[in-house]
Amino acid sequence: MKNLELAEIFREIALILEIKGENLFRIRAYQRAAQNIEGLTEDIEDFIRTDRLKEIPGIGADLSERIKEFVKTDRIKVYEDLKKSIPAGVLSLLEIPSIGPKTAKMLYGKLKIKGIADLERAIEEHMLEGIKGVKEKTIANIQKGITLLKTGKEHMPLALAMQIADDFVSALKKIPGIGNVCVAGSLRRRKETVRDIDILAVSDSPKKVMDTFSTLPAVKDILAHGQTKSSIRTQDGVQVDCRAVDVNSFGAAMVYFTGSKNFNIKLRQIAIKKGLKLNEYGLFRKNKFVAGKTEAEMFKHLGLPYVEPELREDTGEIQLALKSKLPILIELKDIKGDLHVHSKWSDGMNGIEDMAQAASKLGYSYIAMTDHSQSLRVANGLNKDDLKKKRLEIDKVNKKMKNFRVLYGTEVEINSDGSIDYSEDILKQFDVVVAAIHIAFKQGKEKLTSRIVNACRNKHVHIIAHPTGRLWGTRDAYDINFDEVLKVARETNTALEINSFPNRLDLNDTNVRRAKAAGVKIAINSDAHIAEQLKVMQFGIFVARRGWLERKDVINTLPLEQLLKTIKNEN
Repeated sequence: MKNLELAEIFREIALILEIKGENLFRIRAYQRAAQNIEGLTEDIEDFIRTDRLKEIPGIGADLSERIKEFVKTDRIKVYEDLKKSIPAGVLSLLEIPSIGPKTAKMLYGKLKIKGIADLERAIEEHMLEGIKGVKEKTIANIQKGITLLKTGKEHMPLALAMQIADDFVSALKKIPGIGNVCVAGSLRRRKETVRDIDILAVSDSPKKVMDTFSTLPAVKDILAHGQTKSSIRTQDGVQVDCRAVDVNSFGAAMVYFTGSKNFNIKLRQIAIKKGLKLNEYGLFRKNKFVAGKTEAEMFKHLGLPYVEPELREDTGEIQLALKSKLPILIELKDIKGDLHVHSKWSDGMNGIEDMAQAASKLGYSYIAMTDHSQSLRVANGLNKDDLKKKRLEIDKVNKKMKNFRVLYGTEVEINSDGSIDYSEDILKQFDVVVAAIHIAFKQGKEKLTSRIVNACRNKHVHIIAHPTGRLWGTRDAYDINFDEVLKVARETNTALEINSFPNRLDLNDTNVRRAKAAGVKIAINSDAHIAEQLKVMQFGIFVARRGWLERKDVINTLPLEQLLKTIKNEN
Protein backbone atom coordinates (compact mmCIF):
# COMPACT_ATOMS: atom_id res chain seq x y z
CA MET A 1 0.00 0.00 0.00
CA LYS A 2 2.82 2.44 0.84
CA ASN A 3 4.26 2.15 -2.66
CA LEU A 4 1.06 3.25 -4.39
CA GLU A 5 0.31 5.99 -1.85
CA LEU A 6 3.81 7.39 -2.20
CA ALA A 7 3.68 7.26 -5.99
CA GLU A 8 0.41 9.18 -5.95
CA ILE A 9 1.86 11.86 -3.65
CA PHE A 10 4.92 12.28 -5.87
CA ARG A 11 2.64 12.66 -8.90
CA GLU A 12 0.62 15.34 -7.13
CA ILE A 13 3.81 17.17 -6.15
CA ALA A 14 4.82 17.15 -9.83
CA LEU A 15 1.42 18.53 -10.84
CA ILE A 16 1.53 21.32 -8.27
CA LEU A 17 5.06 22.23 -9.32
CA GLU A 18 3.86 22.35 -12.93
CA ILE A 19 0.96 24.64 -12.00
CA LYS A 20 3.39 26.93 -10.20
CA GLY A 21 5.74 26.97 -13.18
CA GLU A 22 8.65 25.40 -11.30
CA ASN A 23 11.82 23.90 -12.79
CA LEU A 24 11.02 21.25 -15.43
CA PHE A 25 13.82 18.93 -14.25
CA ARG A 26 12.41 18.93 -10.72
CA ILE A 27 8.94 18.13 -12.06
CA ARG A 28 10.26 15.23 -14.12
CA ALA A 29 12.27 13.91 -11.17
CA TYR A 30 9.07 13.47 -9.16
CA GLN A 31 7.24 11.98 -12.16
CA ARG A 32 10.00 9.43 -12.75
CA ALA A 33 10.18 8.58 -9.07
CA ALA A 34 6.41 8.00 -8.98
CA GLN A 35 6.56 5.67 -11.98
CA ASN A 36 9.48 3.68 -10.62
CA ILE A 37 8.06 3.30 -7.10
CA GLU A 38 4.67 2.25 -8.49
CA GLY A 39 6.36 -0.45 -10.55
CA LEU A 40 8.23 -2.00 -7.62
CA THR A 41 7.20 -5.52 -6.63
CA GLU A 42 8.87 -5.16 -3.24
CA ASP A 43 7.59 -2.95 -0.41
CA ILE A 44 9.33 0.43 -0.15
CA GLU A 45 9.83 -0.27 3.57
CA ASP A 46 12.11 -3.16 2.62
CA PHE A 47 14.32 -0.82 0.62
CA ILE A 48 14.61 1.48 3.65
CA ARG A 49 15.28 -1.37 6.04
CA THR A 50 18.09 -2.73 3.86
CA ASP A 51 19.44 0.73 2.96
CA ARG A 52 18.74 0.23 -0.76
CA LEU A 53 16.62 3.30 -1.58
CA LYS A 54 19.26 4.74 -3.91
CA GLU A 55 19.20 1.51 -5.92
CA ILE A 56 15.79 2.61 -7.21
CA PRO A 57 16.50 4.57 -10.43
CA GLY A 58 15.82 8.28 -10.03
CA ILE A 59 15.92 8.24 -6.22
CA GLY A 60 18.70 10.50 -4.94
CA ALA A 61 19.44 11.94 -1.52
CA ASP A 62 16.57 14.46 -1.56
CA LEU A 63 13.85 12.01 -2.59
CA SER A 64 15.24 9.36 -0.24
CA GLU A 65 14.57 11.70 2.68
CA ARG A 66 11.03 12.35 1.43
CA ILE A 67 10.38 8.60 1.25
CA LYS A 68 11.74 7.96 4.74
CA GLU A 69 9.64 10.80 6.11
CA PHE A 70 6.48 9.36 4.55
CA VAL A 71 7.08 5.80 5.78
CA LYS A 72 7.81 7.08 9.29
CA THR A 73 5.06 9.72 9.63
CA ASP A 74 2.53 9.02 6.83
CA ARG A 75 3.05 12.57 5.56
CA ILE A 76 5.55 14.69 3.65
CA LYS A 77 5.90 18.28 4.85
CA VAL A 78 6.96 19.60 1.44
CA TYR A 79 3.78 18.09 -0.03
CA GLU A 80 1.56 19.58 2.67
CA ASP A 81 3.12 23.01 2.16
CA LEU A 82 2.75 22.81 -1.61
CA LYS A 83 -0.94 21.91 -1.30
CA LYS A 84 -1.49 25.05 0.77
CA SER A 85 0.19 27.18 -1.89
CA ILE A 86 -2.58 26.69 -4.49
CA PRO A 87 -6.39 26.73 -4.22
CA ALA A 88 -7.71 23.29 -3.24
CA GLY A 89 -10.16 23.34 -6.13
CA VAL A 90 -7.38 23.40 -8.69
CA LEU A 91 -5.88 20.15 -7.39
CA SER A 92 -9.23 18.35 -7.34
CA LEU A 93 -9.87 19.28 -10.97
CA LEU A 94 -6.63 17.59 -11.97
CA GLU A 95 -8.19 14.22 -11.14
CA ILE A 96 -10.31 14.58 -14.28
CA PRO A 97 -8.74 13.01 -17.38
CA SER A 98 -8.22 15.62 -20.14
CA ILE A 99 -7.73 18.45 -17.63
CA GLY A 100 -4.11 19.45 -17.23
CA PRO A 101 -2.52 21.99 -14.88
CA LYS A 102 -3.05 24.99 -17.18
CA THR A 103 -6.73 24.18 -17.79
CA ALA A 104 -7.41 23.61 -14.09
CA LYS A 105 -5.77 26.91 -13.18
CA MET A 106 -7.75 28.70 -15.89
CA LEU A 107 -11.09 27.19 -14.78
CA TYR A 108 -10.48 28.28 -11.21
CA GLY A 109 -9.19 31.71 -12.15
CA LYS A 110 -12.00 32.61 -14.57
CA LEU A 111 -14.99 30.75 -13.10
CA LYS A 112 -13.93 29.92 -9.50
CA ILE A 113 -14.60 26.24 -10.21
CA LYS A 114 -13.47 24.22 -7.17
CA GLY A 115 -14.43 20.66 -8.04
CA ILE A 116 -16.41 18.25 -10.19
CA ALA A 117 -19.81 19.46 -8.99
CA ASP A 118 -18.93 23.07 -9.84
CA LEU A 119 -17.58 22.02 -13.23
CA GLU A 120 -20.64 19.94 -14.13
CA ARG A 121 -22.87 22.87 -13.20
CA ALA A 122 -20.75 25.26 -15.27
CA ILE A 123 -21.00 22.98 -18.30
CA GLU A 124 -24.75 22.60 -17.84
CA GLU A 125 -25.14 26.38 -17.68
CA HIS A 126 -22.88 26.87 -20.75
CA MET A 127 -20.41 28.95 -18.73
CA LEU A 128 -17.36 27.46 -20.49
CA GLU A 129 -18.55 28.50 -23.92
CA GLY A 130 -16.82 31.58 -25.26
CA ILE A 131 -13.75 31.27 -23.04
CA LYS A 132 -10.59 31.64 -25.11
CA GLY A 133 -9.06 28.25 -25.90
CA VAL A 134 -12.15 26.27 -24.82
CA LYS A 135 -13.80 24.68 -27.85
CA GLU A 136 -16.86 22.47 -28.17
CA LYS A 137 -14.58 19.43 -28.43
CA THR A 138 -12.76 20.55 -25.27
CA ILE A 139 -16.03 20.55 -23.33
CA ALA A 140 -16.98 17.14 -24.73
CA ASN A 141 -13.61 15.72 -23.65
CA ILE A 142 -14.04 17.16 -20.16
CA GLN A 143 -17.49 15.55 -19.85
CA LYS A 144 -16.03 12.24 -21.00
CA GLY A 145 -13.23 12.64 -18.45
CA ILE A 146 -15.72 13.23 -15.63
CA THR A 147 -17.57 10.03 -16.55
CA LEU A 148 -14.29 8.11 -16.66
CA LEU A 149 -13.25 9.47 -13.27
CA LYS A 150 -16.56 8.55 -11.61
CA THR A 151 -16.35 5.02 -13.01
CA GLY A 152 -12.81 4.72 -11.70
CA LYS A 153 -13.81 5.80 -8.19
CA GLU A 154 -16.33 2.95 -8.02
CA HIS A 155 -13.66 0.35 -8.75
CA MET A 156 -9.96 -0.12 -8.08
CA PRO A 157 -7.38 -1.53 -10.49
CA LEU A 158 -6.47 -5.19 -10.13
CA ALA A 159 -2.90 -4.48 -8.96
CA LEU A 160 -4.12 -2.32 -6.07
CA ALA A 161 -6.80 -4.85 -5.08
CA MET A 162 -4.21 -7.63 -5.03
CA GLN A 163 -1.87 -5.59 -2.86
CA ILE A 164 -4.61 -4.76 -0.33
CA ALA A 165 -5.84 -8.35 -0.27
CA ASP A 166 -2.32 -9.74 0.19
CA ASP A 167 -1.84 -7.57 3.28
CA PHE A 168 -5.05 -8.91 4.85
CA VAL A 169 -4.37 -12.52 3.87
CA SER A 170 -0.83 -12.36 5.28
CA ALA A 171 -2.10 -10.96 8.58
CA LEU A 172 -4.85 -13.59 8.91
CA LYS A 173 -2.45 -16.44 8.16
CA LYS A 174 -0.57 -15.53 11.35
CA ILE A 175 -3.54 -16.55 13.53
CA PRO A 176 -2.61 -19.76 15.40
CA GLY A 177 -4.49 -22.79 14.08
CA ILE A 178 -5.88 -21.05 10.99
CA GLY A 179 -6.31 -23.15 7.85
CA ASN A 180 -6.58 -21.96 4.24
CA VAL A 181 -6.94 -18.21 3.70
CA CYS A 182 -7.81 -17.23 0.11
CA VAL A 183 -9.32 -14.39 -1.88
CA ALA A 184 -12.58 -14.98 -3.75
CA GLY A 185 -14.91 -12.85 -5.85
CA SER A 186 -13.94 -10.84 -8.92
CA LEU A 187 -10.41 -10.49 -7.57
CA ARG A 188 -9.89 -14.24 -7.79
CA ARG A 189 -11.33 -14.19 -11.30
CA ARG A 190 -8.66 -11.53 -12.00
CA LYS A 191 -11.01 -8.93 -13.42
CA GLU A 192 -9.11 -5.80 -14.40
CA THR A 193 -11.04 -3.68 -11.89
CA VAL A 194 -12.52 -4.74 -8.57
CA ARG A 195 -15.27 -3.12 -6.50
CA ASP A 196 -14.56 -4.81 -3.16
CA ILE A 197 -12.49 -7.68 -1.78
CA ASP A 198 -13.74 -11.06 -0.51
CA ILE A 199 -11.60 -13.28 1.73
CA LEU A 200 -12.39 -16.80 2.95
CA ALA A 201 -10.64 -18.39 5.93
CA VAL A 202 -10.88 -21.94 7.29
CA SER A 203 -10.98 -21.98 11.08
CA ASP A 204 -12.43 -23.86 14.04
CA SER A 205 -12.40 -20.55 15.93
CA PRO A 206 -14.32 -18.14 13.70
CA LYS A 207 -14.65 -15.54 16.46
CA LYS A 208 -10.87 -15.24 16.68
CA VAL A 209 -10.71 -14.70 12.93
CA MET A 210 -13.40 -12.03 13.01
CA ASP A 211 -11.85 -10.21 15.97
CA THR A 212 -8.40 -10.20 14.35
CA PHE A 213 -9.73 -9.13 10.96
CA SER A 214 -11.72 -6.23 12.43
CA THR A 215 -8.78 -4.82 14.38
CA LEU A 216 -6.04 -4.87 11.72
CA PRO A 217 -4.15 -1.56 11.27
CA ALA A 218 -5.61 -0.93 7.80
CA VAL A 219 -9.18 -0.88 9.19
CA LYS A 220 -10.87 2.51 9.39
CA ASP A 221 -14.54 1.57 9.87
CA ILE A 222 -16.24 -1.68 10.91
CA LEU A 223 -19.33 -2.05 8.73
CA ALA A 224 -20.45 -5.37 10.25
CA HIS A 225 -19.05 -7.74 12.84
CA GLY A 226 -20.59 -11.19 13.16
CA GLN A 227 -19.63 -14.65 14.33
CA THR A 228 -18.58 -15.88 10.87
CA LYS A 229 -18.67 -12.79 8.65
CA SER A 230 -17.38 -9.26 9.04
CA SER A 231 -17.02 -6.27 6.74
CA ILE A 232 -14.66 -3.32 7.11
CA ARG A 233 -13.64 -0.24 5.19
CA THR A 234 -9.95 0.49 4.91
CA GLN A 235 -8.25 3.85 5.44
CA ASP A 236 -8.47 4.32 1.66
CA GLY A 237 -12.20 3.56 1.49
CA VAL A 238 -11.97 -0.02 0.17
CA GLN A 239 -14.54 -2.51 1.47
CA VAL A 240 -13.14 -5.89 2.51
CA ASP A 241 -15.39 -8.79 3.54
CA CYS A 242 -14.10 -11.80 5.47
CA ARG A 243 -15.91 -15.10 6.06
CA ALA A 244 -14.80 -17.94 8.31
CA VAL A 245 -15.88 -21.33 6.97
CA ASP A 246 -15.72 -24.94 8.07
CA VAL A 247 -12.99 -27.06 6.49
CA ASN A 248 -15.58 -29.41 4.93
CA SER A 249 -17.32 -26.49 3.22
CA PHE A 250 -14.25 -24.62 2.02
CA GLY A 251 -14.44 -25.84 -1.59
CA ALA A 252 -18.13 -25.08 -1.82
CA ALA A 253 -17.59 -21.61 -0.38
CA MET A 254 -14.78 -20.94 -2.85
CA VAL A 255 -16.99 -21.89 -5.78
CA TYR A 256 -19.93 -19.86 -4.47
CA PHE A 257 -18.07 -16.70 -3.49
CA THR A 258 -15.72 -16.69 -6.46
CA GLY A 259 -18.72 -16.45 -8.80
CA SER A 260 -19.59 -15.07 -11.20
CA LYS A 261 -23.29 -14.88 -10.39
CA ASN A 262 -24.32 -16.22 -13.81
CA PHE A 263 -21.75 -19.02 -13.62
CA ASN A 264 -23.18 -20.08 -10.26
CA ILE A 265 -26.70 -20.06 -11.64
CA LYS A 266 -25.63 -22.48 -14.38
CA LEU A 267 -23.97 -24.75 -11.80
CA ARG A 268 -27.13 -24.82 -9.71
CA GLN A 269 -29.14 -25.76 -12.80
CA ILE A 270 -26.77 -28.67 -13.46
CA ALA A 271 -27.05 -29.74 -9.81
CA ILE A 272 -30.85 -29.70 -9.94
CA LYS A 273 -30.84 -31.95 -13.01
CA LYS A 274 -28.74 -34.42 -11.04
CA GLY A 275 -31.10 -34.31 -8.07
CA LEU A 276 -28.65 -32.26 -6.01
CA LYS A 277 -28.81 -28.99 -4.10
CA LEU A 278 -25.84 -26.61 -4.37
CA ASN A 279 -25.03 -23.77 -1.97
CA GLU A 280 -22.03 -22.22 -0.19
CA TYR A 281 -21.96 -25.08 2.33
CA GLY A 282 -21.70 -27.94 -0.16
CA LEU A 283 -23.51 -30.28 -2.49
CA PHE A 284 -26.42 -32.17 -0.96
CA ARG A 285 -28.69 -35.00 -2.03
CA LYS A 286 -31.83 -34.29 -0.08
CA ASN A 287 -30.21 -33.47 3.30
CA LYS A 288 -27.16 -35.70 2.91
CA PHE A 289 -23.80 -33.98 2.41
CA VAL A 290 -22.20 -35.16 -0.85
CA ALA A 291 -19.20 -32.87 -1.43
CA GLY A 292 -17.77 -29.49 -0.43
CA LYS A 293 -14.22 -29.83 0.91
CA THR A 294 -12.51 -28.90 -2.36
CA GLU A 295 -13.54 -27.22 -5.57
CA ALA A 296 -12.30 -30.19 -7.58
CA GLU A 297 -14.70 -32.59 -5.87
CA MET A 298 -17.53 -30.10 -6.32
CA PHE A 299 -16.98 -30.00 -10.08
CA LYS A 300 -16.45 -33.76 -10.25
CA HIS A 301 -19.83 -34.50 -8.64
CA LEU A 302 -21.44 -32.08 -11.09
CA GLY A 303 -19.91 -34.02 -13.98
CA LEU A 304 -17.48 -31.23 -14.92
CA PRO A 305 -13.71 -30.88 -15.11
CA TYR A 306 -12.17 -28.16 -12.97
CA VAL A 307 -13.01 -24.73 -14.40
CA GLU A 308 -10.28 -22.13 -13.85
CA PRO A 309 -11.52 -19.05 -11.94
CA GLU A 310 -10.67 -16.68 -14.83
CA LEU A 311 -13.14 -18.55 -17.07
CA ARG A 312 -16.11 -18.43 -14.71
CA GLU A 313 -18.13 -15.73 -16.49
CA ASP A 314 -20.86 -17.80 -18.22
CA THR A 315 -19.54 -17.01 -21.69
CA GLY A 316 -19.50 -20.54 -23.04
CA GLU A 317 -17.10 -22.20 -20.62
CA ILE A 318 -19.70 -24.54 -19.09
CA GLN A 319 -20.79 -25.84 -22.49
CA LEU A 320 -17.15 -26.61 -23.31
CA ALA A 321 -16.58 -28.15 -19.89
CA LEU A 322 -19.48 -30.54 -20.46
CA LYS A 323 -17.70 -31.66 -23.66
CA SER A 324 -14.26 -31.76 -21.92
CA LYS A 325 -13.01 -29.13 -24.38
CA LEU A 326 -11.90 -26.33 -22.05
CA PRO A 327 -8.76 -24.47 -23.15
CA ILE A 328 -5.53 -25.25 -21.29
CA LEU A 329 -4.83 -21.72 -20.16
CA ILE A 330 -1.43 -20.11 -20.48
CA GLU A 331 0.68 -19.79 -17.31
CA LEU A 332 3.46 -17.39 -16.34
CA LYS A 333 5.99 -20.23 -16.53
CA ASP A 334 5.22 -20.59 -20.27
CA ILE A 335 6.75 -17.19 -21.08
CA LYS A 336 10.23 -17.49 -22.60
CA GLY A 337 11.01 -13.79 -22.97
CA ASP A 338 9.80 -10.19 -22.91
CA LEU A 339 9.50 -8.34 -26.23
CA HIS A 340 8.78 -4.79 -25.02
CA VAL A 341 11.32 -3.37 -22.57
CA HIS A 342 13.05 0.00 -22.16
CA SER A 343 16.54 0.93 -21.00
CA LYS A 344 18.51 4.06 -20.19
CA TRP A 345 18.89 4.63 -23.91
CA SER A 346 15.40 6.17 -23.99
CA ASP A 347 13.19 6.63 -20.94
CA GLY A 348 14.14 3.54 -18.92
CA MET A 349 16.14 3.71 -15.71
CA ASN A 350 18.43 0.67 -15.98
CA GLY A 351 21.17 -0.27 -18.41
CA ILE A 352 20.78 -3.05 -20.95
CA GLU A 353 22.87 -5.52 -18.95
CA ASP A 354 20.86 -4.82 -15.78
CA MET A 355 17.60 -5.49 -17.62
CA ALA A 356 19.02 -8.64 -19.22
CA GLN A 357 20.31 -10.02 -15.93
CA ALA A 358 16.96 -9.37 -14.25
CA ALA A 359 15.13 -11.11 -17.10
CA SER A 360 17.50 -14.08 -16.90
CA LYS A 361 16.79 -14.42 -13.17
CA LEU A 362 13.08 -14.67 -14.02
CA GLY A 363 13.88 -17.71 -16.15
CA TYR A 364 13.63 -15.96 -19.53
CA SER A 365 15.96 -16.86 -22.38
CA TYR A 366 15.62 -13.59 -24.31
CA ILE A 367 14.57 -9.97 -24.01
CA ALA A 368 13.97 -7.28 -26.67
CA MET A 369 15.31 -3.84 -25.81
CA THR A 370 12.67 -1.71 -27.53
CA ASP A 371 13.64 1.85 -26.71
CA HIS A 372 11.62 4.67 -28.25
CA SER A 373 12.23 6.03 -31.75
CA GLN A 374 13.56 9.46 -32.68
CA SER A 375 10.38 11.57 -32.95
CA LEU A 376 9.19 10.81 -29.41
CA ARG A 377 11.48 13.39 -27.86
CA VAL A 378 9.64 13.44 -24.54
CA ALA A 379 10.88 9.85 -24.06
CA ASN A 380 14.42 10.57 -25.35
CA GLY A 381 13.82 8.74 -28.62
CA LEU A 382 16.94 7.41 -30.35
CA ASN A 383 18.45 8.90 -33.51
CA LYS A 384 20.73 7.05 -35.97
CA ASP A 385 23.90 7.64 -33.95
CA ASP A 386 22.23 6.50 -30.72
CA LEU A 387 21.07 3.31 -32.42
CA LYS A 388 24.61 2.41 -33.49
CA LYS A 389 25.91 2.88 -29.95
CA LYS A 390 23.02 0.94 -28.47
CA ARG A 391 23.64 -1.97 -30.83
CA LEU A 392 27.31 -2.09 -29.84
CA GLU A 393 26.27 -2.29 -26.19
CA ILE A 394 23.83 -5.11 -26.94
CA ASP A 395 26.60 -7.02 -28.73
CA LYS A 396 28.86 -6.66 -25.68
CA VAL A 397 26.13 -7.91 -23.32
CA ASN A 398 25.38 -10.88 -25.58
CA LYS A 399 29.05 -11.89 -25.61
CA LYS A 400 29.11 -11.72 -21.82
CA MET A 401 25.89 -13.62 -21.01
CA LYS A 402 25.41 -17.35 -21.49
CA ASN A 403 22.15 -19.03 -22.53
CA PHE A 404 20.50 -15.65 -22.94
CA ARG A 405 20.03 -13.27 -25.87
CA VAL A 406 19.32 -9.55 -25.91
CA LEU A 407 17.39 -8.73 -29.06
CA TYR A 408 17.97 -5.43 -30.85
CA GLY A 409 14.56 -3.80 -30.86
CA THR A 410 12.62 -0.56 -31.01
CA GLU A 411 9.24 0.82 -30.03
CA VAL A 412 8.77 2.81 -33.18
CA GLU A 413 6.30 5.66 -33.34
CA ILE A 414 3.27 5.48 -35.64
CA ASN A 415 3.22 9.13 -36.66
CA SER A 416 0.03 11.19 -36.88
CA ASP A 417 0.06 10.86 -40.68
CA GLY A 418 0.34 7.05 -40.46
CA SER A 419 4.01 6.86 -41.40
CA ILE A 420 6.57 4.92 -39.38
CA ASP A 421 9.23 6.91 -37.57
CA TYR A 422 12.31 5.16 -38.99
CA SER A 423 13.22 4.53 -42.62
CA GLU A 424 13.09 1.06 -44.11
CA ASP A 425 16.90 0.84 -44.10
CA ILE A 426 16.91 1.31 -40.32
CA LEU A 427 13.86 -0.84 -39.59
CA LYS A 428 15.24 -3.91 -41.37
CA GLN A 429 18.22 -3.98 -38.99
CA PHE A 430 16.10 -4.67 -35.90
CA ASP A 431 15.37 -8.14 -34.54
CA VAL A 432 12.03 -6.96 -33.14
CA VAL A 433 9.98 -3.91 -34.12
CA VAL A 434 7.12 -2.88 -31.84
CA ALA A 435 4.96 -0.08 -33.28
CA ALA A 436 2.81 2.20 -31.13
CA ILE A 437 0.74 5.38 -31.05
CA HIS A 438 1.78 7.97 -28.47
CA ILE A 439 0.49 11.18 -30.09
CA ALA A 440 -2.68 12.52 -31.76
CA PHE A 441 -4.97 10.23 -29.73
CA LYS A 442 -8.05 12.28 -30.57
CA GLN A 443 -8.06 11.78 -34.31
CA GLY A 444 -11.20 10.30 -35.83
CA LYS A 445 -11.99 6.60 -35.92
CA GLU A 446 -11.08 6.19 -39.59
CA LYS A 447 -7.73 7.96 -39.22
CA LEU A 448 -6.69 6.11 -36.05
CA THR A 449 -7.65 2.78 -37.62
CA SER A 450 -5.69 3.55 -40.76
CA ARG A 451 -2.58 4.43 -38.72
CA ILE A 452 -2.61 1.03 -36.99
CA VAL A 453 -3.49 -0.81 -40.21
CA ASN A 454 -0.61 0.93 -42.04
CA ALA A 455 1.78 -0.16 -39.30
CA CYS A 456 0.56 -3.77 -39.62
CA ARG A 457 1.18 -3.62 -43.37
CA ASN A 458 4.77 -2.49 -42.89
CA LYS A 459 6.76 -5.69 -43.43
CA HIS A 460 9.27 -4.71 -40.72
CA VAL A 461 6.66 -4.27 -37.93
CA HIS A 462 6.15 -7.39 -35.83
CA ILE A 463 3.98 -6.25 -32.89
CA ILE A 464 1.45 -3.46 -32.26
CA ALA A 465 1.96 -2.23 -28.69
CA HIS A 466 -0.95 -1.33 -26.39
CA PRO A 467 -3.25 -1.37 -29.46
CA THR A 468 -6.24 0.56 -28.09
CA GLY A 469 -4.25 3.15 -26.12
CA ARG A 470 -6.31 3.08 -22.97
CA LEU A 471 -4.91 4.11 -19.57
CA TRP A 472 -7.05 2.98 -16.66
CA GLY A 473 -8.84 5.91 -14.99
CA THR A 474 -7.04 8.41 -17.23
CA ARG A 475 -7.74 7.75 -20.88
CA ASP A 476 -10.37 5.60 -22.54
CA ALA A 477 -9.57 3.35 -25.49
CA TYR A 478 -9.19 4.89 -28.94
CA ASP A 479 -12.21 4.81 -31.18
CA ILE A 480 -10.93 2.34 -33.79
CA ASN A 481 -12.43 -0.27 -36.09
CA PHE A 482 -11.03 -3.23 -34.19
CA ASP A 483 -12.45 -5.78 -36.61
CA GLU A 484 -10.47 -4.13 -39.42
CA VAL A 485 -7.32 -4.16 -37.29
CA LEU A 486 -7.80 -7.87 -36.58
CA LYS A 487 -8.36 -8.63 -40.26
CA VAL A 488 -5.16 -6.88 -41.35
CA ALA A 489 -3.12 -8.20 -38.40
CA ARG A 490 -4.07 -11.74 -39.40
CA GLU A 491 -3.24 -11.09 -43.08
CA THR A 492 0.16 -9.58 -42.28
CA ASN A 493 1.20 -11.93 -39.44
CA THR A 494 1.37 -8.97 -37.04
CA ALA A 495 0.97 -9.81 -33.35
CA LEU A 496 -1.10 -7.62 -31.05
CA GLU A 497 0.19 -6.92 -27.57
CA ILE A 498 -1.23 -7.46 -24.14
CA ASN A 499 0.63 -4.69 -22.34
CA SER A 500 1.00 -5.97 -18.78
CA PHE A 501 1.59 -2.62 -17.13
CA PRO A 502 -1.12 -2.38 -14.44
CA ASN A 503 -2.59 0.92 -15.65
CA ARG A 504 -2.79 -0.33 -19.25
CA LEU A 505 -3.77 -4.02 -19.51
CA ASP A 506 -4.24 -3.37 -23.21
CA LEU A 507 -5.53 -5.39 -25.01
CA ASN A 508 -8.25 -6.16 -22.48
CA ASP A 509 -9.72 -9.63 -22.02
CA THR A 510 -12.67 -9.05 -24.38
CA ASN A 511 -10.45 -7.92 -27.24
CA VAL A 512 -7.99 -10.74 -26.54
CA ARG A 513 -10.74 -13.27 -27.03
CA ARG A 514 -11.78 -11.54 -30.26
CA ALA A 515 -8.17 -11.68 -31.46
CA LYS A 516 -7.93 -15.39 -30.66
CA ALA A 517 -11.15 -16.07 -32.55
CA ALA A 518 -9.77 -14.13 -35.54
CA GLY A 519 -6.56 -16.18 -35.56
CA VAL A 520 -4.34 -13.24 -34.54
CA LYS A 521 -1.25 -14.01 -32.50
CA ILE A 522 -0.60 -12.24 -29.19
CA ALA A 523 2.57 -11.01 -27.49
CA ILE A 524 2.41 -10.55 -23.71
CA ASN A 525 4.94 -7.90 -22.63
CA SER A 526 5.81 -5.91 -19.53
CA ASP A 527 6.69 -2.50 -21.06
CA ALA A 528 9.16 -2.36 -18.15
CA HIS A 529 11.15 0.83 -17.63
CA ILE A 530 13.11 -0.52 -14.65
CA ALA A 531 14.23 -4.06 -13.85
CA GLU A 532 11.68 -4.52 -11.06
CA GLN A 533 8.85 -3.86 -13.49
CA LEU A 534 9.61 -6.99 -15.50
CA LYS A 535 7.55 -8.79 -12.87
CA VAL A 536 4.34 -7.08 -13.97
CA MET A 537 4.17 -9.76 -16.67
CA GLN A 538 1.84 -11.63 -14.30
CA PHE A 539 -0.91 -9.07 -14.94
CA GLY A 540 -0.71 -9.67 -18.68
CA ILE A 541 -1.01 -13.39 -18.00
CA PHE A 542 -4.19 -12.75 -16.00
CA VAL A 543 -5.67 -10.87 -18.97
CA ALA A 544 -4.60 -13.64 -21.35
CA ARG A 545 -6.23 -16.31 -19.20
CA ARG A 546 -9.47 -14.30 -19.03
CA GLY A 547 -9.22 -14.07 -22.82
CA TRP A 548 -8.99 -17.90 -23.04
CA LEU A 549 -5.44 -17.89 -24.41
CA GLU A 550 -3.35 -21.03 -24.52
CA ARG A 551 0.42 -21.25 -24.83
CA LYS A 552 0.14 -21.76 -28.60
CA ASP A 553 -1.62 -18.40 -29.02
CA VAL A 554 1.28 -16.34 -27.63
CA ILE A 555 4.46 -15.75 -29.63
CA ASN A 556 6.81 -15.19 -26.68
CA THR A 557 6.18 -18.68 -25.38
CA LEU A 558 8.31 -19.85 -28.33
CA PRO A 559 12.02 -20.71 -28.09
CA LEU A 560 14.19 -17.92 -29.51
CA GLU A 561 14.95 -19.30 -32.97
CA GLN A 562 11.35 -20.32 -33.55
CA LEU A 563 10.16 -16.90 -32.38
CA LEU A 564 12.42 -15.08 -34.85
CA LYS A 565 11.26 -17.29 -37.72
CA THR A 566 7.60 -16.82 -36.72
CA ILE A 567 7.66 -13.01 -36.56
CA LYS A 568 9.54 -12.79 -39.85
CA ASN A 569 7.15 -15.25 -41.54
CA GLU A 570 9.91 -17.77 -42.22
CA ASN A 571 8.01 -20.86 -41.01
